[in-house]
Order: sequence, then C-alpha cells, then structure tokens
Amino acid sequence: MTEAAIKKENKDIARQYKELLRISYQMLTADDKKLIRSAFDTAVDAHKDQRRKSGEAYIFHPVAVAKIVASEIGLDATSIAAALLHDVVEDTPYTLEQIEEMFGETVAKIVDGLTKISSLKKDKDVSLQAENFRKMLLTLNDDIRVIIIKIADRLHNMQTMDAMRADKQVKIASETLYIYAPMAHRIGLYNIKTELEDLGLKYTEPEVYNEIFTRIKESKEEQDAYIREFSRVIENSLEREDFVYEIKGRPKSIFSIHRKMLNQNVSFDEVYDKFAIRIIYKSEAYDEKFFAWKIYSIVTDHFRPNPTRLRDWISSPKSTGYEALHITVMGPKGRWVEVQIRSQRMNEIAEKGYAAHYKYKQGDVQEEQGIEEWLNRLQEALENPEVNAVDFVEQFKLNLYSKEIFVFTPQGDLKSLPKGATPLDFAFSIHTEIGTHTRGARVNNKLVPLSHELKSGDQVEIITSENAKPNVNWLDYATTARARAKIKSSLKDEKKEIAEEGKAILTRKLKSQKIPFNEKSINELVVFFHLKTSLDLFYRVGIGKIDNQKIKEFASSRSNALVSYIKSKIKKPVVAEDLDKDEITSKYDQLVFGKDQDETLDYKLASCCNPIPGDNVFGFVTVSDGIKVHKKDCPNAIQLQSNYAYRIIPAKWIDSSQQDFRAVIRLTGIDNLGLVSEITKEISSNLNVNMKNINFESSDGIFSGRITLVVKNNSILSTIISRLKKINGIDKVSRE
Repeated sequence: MTEAAIKKENKDIARQYKELLRISYQMLTADDKKLIRSAFDTAVDAHKDQRRKSGEAYIFHPVAVAKIVASEIGLDATSIAAALLHDVVEDTPYTLEQIEEMFGETVAKIVDGLTKISSLKKDKDVSLQAENFRKMLLTLNDDIRVIIIKIADRLHNMQTMDAMRADKQVKIASETLYIYAPMAHRIGLYNIKTELEDLGLKYTEPEVYNEIFTRIKESKEEQDAYIREFSRVIENSLEREDFVYEIKGRPKSIFSIHRKMLNQNVSFDEVYDKFAIRIIYKSEAYDEKFFAWKIYSIVTDHFRPNPTRLRDWISSPKSTGYEALHITVMGPKGRWVEVQIRSQRMNEIAEKGYAAHYKYKQGDVQEEQGIEEWLNRLQEALENPEVNAVDFVEQFKLNLYSKEIFVFTPQGDLKSLPKGATPLDFAFSIHTEIGTHTRGARVNNKLVPLSHELKSGDQVEIITSENAKPNVNWLDYATTARARAKIKSSLKDEKKEIAEEGKAILTRKLKSQKIPFNEKSINELVVFFHLKTSLDLFYRVGIGKIDNQKIKEFASSRSNALVSYIKSKIKKPVVAEDLDKDEITSKYDQLVFGKDQDETLDYKLASCCNPIPGDNVFGFVTVSDGIKVHKKDCPNAIQLQSNYAYRIIPAKWIDSSQQDFRAVIRLTGIDNLGLVSEITKEISSNLNVNMKNINFESSDGIFSGRITLVVKNNSILSTIISRLKKINGIDKVSRE
C-alpha cells in the first residue's frame, strides 16, 4: 500500500472511532470513554497486520461490531469494549489473562465466551450445527451480552459477505436463518432479526430476494403517498388533543413477504399488508397507557377497525418485553392497514430490546426478571442431556415464534405460554415437581383433560398427587420444550428402575437354569431375543415380556451342546454391538414378514380382531388397503386362509414392550359385594396397564363385565387374565 493510502486508512479508522462515541445510545462517562479508548487502542495494535477478504484493514470489523452494539442495540461501555476486543484472543498473540489484567474480569469473561463460540467447529450438517448452537448457549456464563455481541458480529459479517466464495456465503446465511435470526427475535432485537432474515434470503435464494427487493423499490413512491393520505385524515384530531407524535411507514421485510407468498400461495401484488403505519407519541410514564387508548379511539373514529385483529401488548407485554397496541383498520382506498401505536419508550424497547429496559428501569428488579427467566429456562434445557440437539433447536424456535397466550394461576398471577399450550405445559412452567405429579386440571373451575388447549384469560388450577407420574401419552399432550424434556427424562428414569428390578429377576432365573450371569450370557440373551442393549433385556424381564417360558427356551437352545458346538465352528458368534449402551430402545415393536422373517413391511392392524404384540398373527394382502394383520384365531381367519391362501403372508412379532395397544376382556361370575373393587384393584396393581372403559351388569346374582385395557403386549395381558381368574366368584375370563 502507498503511504497516501495508509494515511487515508488511518484517518478513516480515527473517524470511525469518533463516530462510535458519538452514536452511543447510553450516556458515556469520562471513565467509560477511557475504557473504550483503551480497548480501541489494544484492538488496533492487535489487528495491525491483518486484512479482511475484501482487502480492508481488519480493525474496521470490530469497530463496526462495536457501533452496532453501541447504537442499534444500545448496550453499555463494557459491551462496547468487549465488542472491540472480540477477536483479539482468538486471532492475535494477546491472551485472556492480559485482557483481564487490562480491562477487568467482566470484559474478559465476555471475550472468553465469544472466543469459545468462534472456535466451535462449523459444519453444514444440521445436527452438528444444532449441537454447536447448544454449546454456544452454554458459553453464556450467565452474561447475555456474549450472545448479543455475537449477533452483532454475525450481522456485520452478513453485511460484508460479498467478497466470499458462493458456497461459504450459502453456508453462513443458512446458519444465520437457522440460529441467529431466531435468537435476535427472542432477545427482542426485531430490527436486527429482520435484517438478518433479509440478508439470509439474499444469499440462500438470490433470485427471489432480488425480485421482491425490486418490486418494493418500485412501489415505494405509492406507499409514501398512501401514508401521507392516511396521516392527513387523523393529523387534525391528534393536534387538537395536543399530542407530540410522528407517523412513519414501516415496510414489511423481504423475508416476511416471501414467507407470506409461500404460506398463502399468493403473488407479490396479492400481499396486502406490505407495510404498517406506526404512530409514535411522546408521553410521561403515568400517561402512557391512557394516551395509547386515546390515539386508538381517534384512529377508529376515522377508520373502521377489524375487531378480531386488535392486539393489546400494553396491558400484557410479550415475554420479549415488547409493548404496543396493534389495530387493523380499513384505510383509504378500501385497504386493510395495520396501525401500531407506541410511546417513544415502547418504540425504543421494540428496536433495542433489553438495553432500552435497562435505560428506563435502572435498578428495577421487575424488568430484569424477563431476561433472568429466559436464561434460567435455557440453562435448564441445556443441562438436560436427554434432549437431542436438533429437537432442542426446533423446540427453542417453536417456543419463540409461536404466538403467546396469557393464563392465570388460582392466585391471579399471570403466566405467558405459547399458543396451543395445555394444562401440562402450565404445570411444568410453574415447577417440575408440580408437572411430574399432575393428576388432573381445572380450567375456569371445570375439570378438563390434560390435552385441553388453553386460551388467553383462562384460570388454571393443577391437581397433584404424590402417586401420579408421567406416562407416554403425556408427550402427546405437552407442547413446550420444557415440559417435553422433563417428561422424557422422567419416563427414562422409570424405565431404568424397571430395568434394575429386571436385572435382579434375571439373575435369579438364570441361576435356577444353572446359567452364569455374566457378559457372555447377557450377550447371548440379547442376540437370542433380537434386542440391542443389555438394558433392553433387563427392562423386558422387568415388565414380564421375557418370562420363565422364554428363559427356558433360551436355556434349551443353549444346552444342546452338540448343536452349539457345530454352530460355533460354522459361524462366528454374534456380538450385540450396543450391548453396554445406556439406553432402552424405543419403538422397537416390530412385525417381520415372510418365511425367513426377514422383511419389514408397512401394515395396518385389522379392526375385527385387534391384534397386540406377542399374538400369533398373519398378514393378509388386501386389494386396496395394503397389508392387514389378523390374529390367527380371528373370526375371519379360516375364511381368508381357505379362499385367499395366495394372499397370506407369515408374520411374527419379534419384540413388544413400548407401544400401547387396546385389548378387551370379558368376565362372568357370581355377583358378590366388593367384586368390582377387587377386579379393578387387581388390574391397577399390574405394571403399565391403563383402564379405558369398564362396563358391569348384574342379573339374578350373575354378573358379566367388559373392560377395555391399554397394554404393552400379550404377556402382560395373559398375566392379568390368569390373576383375575383366581378372584373368588369369577367363573370365566376371556379376551374378545
């Protein structure tokens, strides 16, 4: 570089620094300026020999990130200093110890968090990206500023990505849409979220982006004219009331227009709400709410509102801290237009997120609770190793993009939940202990099922019981990440307890067959029963799926010494690969078809005989409904086998312990006092059995009953039937 160019560059750097101080949103004291100057000098020195891909001096990047942090997000001097230093430890000889010595523990901690995030392996694979995202959140160190500066860093990288290779652009843009835009949304940085989404679209789908960008540009003049016309109608009324205000148009982002075009399958011209009108008014804190509703009444005096589209985020702010009144009115030229009414304070919070909260509510504990709660929730979810990383990210995004509802506790406290939440979600949002011991729920004083969808304004009371515990069906009722993670964790613990009992039972059973309990025999058992892990084996023994009969079958196959000897010579012993894996295989119920039992095909269970795992079954190829599976003693079996023998496929259940199946049993006997109580007690004392329906009739001292049960497999059902037969007074128990 020539001397003149270096001089010009240095001048630019100095100018950028001055601008950084000038545009800072927070009031900077003399000490703050000293801290920022020192951080700036250190960054200039550290990056003096580095250049970006575009050829400009590297120092422009940390300064640009600091400017975003200072003005667009509005953070304090500590954050500005950390932003200036964010790449120093990673890319230059400076150490973390030196940073701590020069700038103190807080700045060093933030820089350390940012360095850890940057050093995560970037990968195109979504599951690895998700895992990195989880690790990234773990580096928070209870300091949200790490994430905020990282978002600012990503925004500047996205703004200056033109010099990169196309494949790299797509990769970084995809990661931005997958991870960083949702995070900016969650922290309440709506402007930055919008820009990240638009830039993400620019690099992932350039043609789509450019087309919408051009169309917006073309329609800008028409939009401005429309906003002027709208303003003219209400200006007199607003001025008559002495409001100090401004009316602005806010165009919808390219990304959200594109999303609307896709979701509603419409063209650009058919997207009506391509912009919103924002009325920002000046007021003292005590008048804020009153003024908002006054402006609302002025707007609706002139324009007809759509009552279903009123959004009152002033009485109940969003969990991100967002406050505003949104109304949709029929504007000039018969067009629906969204009007957003906000005070200056609300507007700053909408644009700068939590930084604006801190400015307006310094020292007010209430305001910090929102961010604290978010961090605690994150921490809880992160520390739960049961949750798969992709599920975690998807649930995280699901929870933050979903619309919110507000429900009340019996004491009248307000709780915010995602739309679609159920009483179970509510229970877990209060406390894990309440969630796991939920027995039922009352909504507005009426008993409701746990799957009941809550609505804003509902008052929810959770009924708990010491004996209540989660079951698999709860996963169908819970929608929030927190509730689902806790339920999965609890179910896993319960299965492990059963597996522990099963291990003890198996030790005794093997002993009686004179088989040693060691790794070799456990491996043989796992292979023999077509399982995957030793925990699978112990669990199935614990629930009675692998009973004495099956252990005897295994023992006899093993004791035939000559056959075993020949087998071992002919083929290598099979080793269960995942034998020691600490998991119980889920959804391992499997039907195999064909003579050699080696085909897994799609099938449906026949409704005429309701087969359940463990039953003797066969497959029947129907003309239009694929393979139907029938019990061998199904009423229709003989007719099917004789008339359509060529359509019959042999079938067998190789394992069954996970899913729930319906089975109906019939009972007859002599009626006596307390018999029904005895029957239900016997059933409920059995493991993993649920009664869905009970019907008893008594006539002249004889009773008949029909009970619908939900069971895992036919071993459990057989156990129940044999136990019921032993009850005094019962004559016959059969399965329907």
